[in-house]
Amino acid sequence: MNYRINSKNGDKISILGYGCMRFPKKGNSVDEERTERQIISAIEQGVNYFDTAYIYHGGKSESILGQILAKGYRNRVKIATKMPPFMVRKSADMDKIFNTQLKRLQTDHIDYYLMHMLPDVETWERLKNLGMLEWIEEKKRTGQIINLGFSYHGGTSEFVKIIDAYDWDFCQIQYNYLDENNQAGRGGLNYAASKGIPIIVMEPLRGGKIVDGLPKEVDVLWKAAKPTRSPAEWALRWVWNQPEVMLALSGMSTEEQIAENLRVASDAKANDFTSEDMALFSKAKEILSKKTKVNCTACGYCMPCPSGVDIPTCFSCYNQKYMNKSKGVSFFNYITQTGATTSNPTYASKCTQCRKCEQHCPQNIPISEKMTEVKKDMENVFFKPIVAVAKKFMK
Repeated sequence: MNYRINSKNGDKISILGYGCMRFPKKGNSVDEERTERQIISAIEQGVNYFDTAYIYHGGKSESILGQILAKGYRNRVKIATKMPPFMVRKSADMDKIFNTQLKRLQTDHIDYYLMHMLPDVETWERLKNLGMLEWIEEKKRTGQIINLGFSYHGGTSEFVKIIDAYDWDFCQIQYNYLDENNQAGRGGLNYAASKGIPIIVMEPLRGGKIVDGLPKEVDVLWKAAKPTRSPAEWALRWVWNQPEVMLALSGMSTEEQIAENLRVASDAKANDFTSEDMALFSKAKEILSKKTKVNCTACGYCMPCPSGVDIPTCFSCYNQKYMNKSKGVSFFNYITQTGATTSNPTYASKCTQCRKCEQHCPQNIPISEKMTEVKKDMENVFFKPIVAVAKKFMK
């Protein structure tokens, strides 16, 4: 495992951080036994940074991580978790949320604490008016919070304002070769680095979008590239090629993903790419940008939908149709993956345009508008007859 030093405090941090938002599932619940095996394996192979949040897996992410680390691993890792600003309406909410997190994580301190998905300076000012600065100062004084940062999904200009609004210990941004000029982007990354603020990267694989189900043109591009590397390896190396990045988080859910990411993290270096390598990314980005219908990373912040729509799955099937022009396959996947033949379908036409999901989308996707597109495109004139026949066959 390769490590980078946190320039602010001297921490030696693994360049691969373990994202705890996509634990493996067994049915509709987290497969806790498998998750434990995976996390312990990652720790034994050098991963020492684990990122969770108050809302991940409905609160189970913190609890599961806490149970595992309590078995003799807590002092070997750094825990990062987050306070959701939208849930802080009065000063008492800060302690209520934080104390719950300490209990779930079975710890007396948080190494890296974040304001979760801080959208703008106005929200930070609102929190300050509720006493957030005094609360942080007290938690730091008692050693319950070691480092304070924020995660961010907005544009570059607002990111710069937030960076300047407080003496942050670190920040966390979405960053990958497809998003190089989106959200905080390279401009934000460079600005934070110029201020000496350590940068943590999330979504280095864009929720798998730049890895799985790639257009044939991109697939051919990577297969022809030298040296031979998987799309995931190329994407991770792109992030780690940049010395400004302290670590990249990966939400790993399979043993194969963990093994590959560990292997790459043991070899990847900064400033290691050639001009030819960078040209490959430019070509891949151009192709992917043209074929993407909805910039969804399947993070799940929009869920659960009050009307029962599986929003990430609907967008995934819609994107896949145009990524590889696989109309028949994508139509079949849409029927099966949205449970169209079951008593509780989750397809796009169940959307009531309530827009509650849009309040929580990190990508600022106009979900209701896009869901109308999905319905029109994926639920064509043949949809209901085929579903009806399939239901009879299933019975």
